[in-house]
Order: sequence, then structure tokens, then C-alpha cells
Amino acid sequence: MSVLSVNKSNFETIKNSEKPVLLDFYADWCGPCRMVSPLVDEIAQENPQYLVGKINVDEEAELARAFGVASIPMLVVMKNGKIVSQSVGARPKPQILAMLKG
Repeated sequence: MSVLSVNKSNFETIKNSEKPVLLDFYADWCGPCRMVSPLVDEIAQENPQYLVGKINVDEEAELARAFGVASIPMLVVMKNGKIVSQSVGARPKPQILAMLKG
């Protein structure tokens, strides 16, 4: 499955997914975000059991505020509409997968 571009209008649908959700809060100008982005893409391609989305904090400031994003990249895992795990900063792929399996 491919990575979804998450915004205000589709967030509720994604949040209420039956699948665990991985959200990547990022900005185009952020170096560490550019390191994490291909890993998030790989996870989405290799793991159809997860819903993976990216949220551009510059374009979706309201969503970023709602999640209390102070630093990026920030990864959030949601299950049943609730945040179950989150981390700030670049993470290797195994750590991101471990958050999802939590």
C-alpha cells in the first residue's frame, strides 16, 4: 500500500481505521525528515496490515498543533483512534516497526 497524504479533510477517516496507523509529521526543509521518509515509504509498501500517512506540518499546522508537534520528524502510532506510541527524531526502520507492533 502507498503512503497517504494526510490533511484536515481526510484525518478522521484515517484515525478511525481498523488497521494500526503510522503518521509521519515532517517538513520538506527538514534534513532528518528526509532520512526517515524513505523508511516510512518502505514500511507502507512492505506492510499492507498498516495504514501509513504523512502530514506536512507547514501545510497542516492545525493537525500538528492537535498532536503537540514541537520537533520533527515525529512519528505517531494510533490504534482504535488513540495514540499508543510516539517518537521524535530520526529512527531506524526496525525501531519504527517495533513501535507499530508495540
